[in-house]
Amino acid sequence: MSLALSTRFVCFLLLSVTVLLGALGVVLLPNVVYSAFLLGGVLLSMAGLYLLLNASFVAAAQILVYVGAVNVLILFAIMLVNKRQPLRPMRALLLRRLLSVGVCLGLLALLLQVALTTPWALPGPPSIGEAALIRIGEHFFTDYLLPFEVASVLLLMAMIGAIVLARRDVLARDVVTGEPADQALLERQRTPLLSSQDSSTPSVPSP
Repeated sequence: MSLALSTRFVCFLLLSVTVLLGALGVVLLPNVVYSAFLLGGVLLSMAGLYLLLNASFVAAAQILVYVGAVNVLILFAIMLVNKRQPLRPMRALLLRRLLSVGVCLGLLALLLQVALTTPWALPGPPSIGEAALIRIGEHFFTDYLLPFEVASVLLLMAMIGAIVLARRDVLARDVVTGEPADQALLERQRTPLLSSQDSSTPSVPSP
């Protein structure tokens, strides 16, 4: 084995271990912020795997689209919908965990079967170089135009949904003075009366 092949093999092992450990951290960590950052690391490691396959455009698209757009959108959604709610005990938690483990093991077995039984063509087809960008552009704007646009609309809908969930609703009337509540109270020093607040304990406005 030459030095170039051994270097590629070591890089492949490191990137594969990073993807596996990061994916386990995304699923198992209780903190969603850490999970989102680990998801970014997983996507970056996948971009490194694409580079090892001489797919530079796919690696750049992986970083720009998934890391720079999707992962950032997930982080914004987590920050916007950061409502502190008391944790409630879940019913049949052990059964749910066993079902989740069973589904994951089934998918893993399916992927391993496909990887081991598929007659992979080695070595693969020769690289076409810069002509690959032309081919990808043609497919994007002909065959895959509708899925490409639908994906952008879905991302926009997810961002709008996060903003709507994080929006604070003010009561129609102030329970202290009886006057109509002003939406501008949210930007003042006076504490607004939120809809989730108990009306039996009115808040005292700050001076």
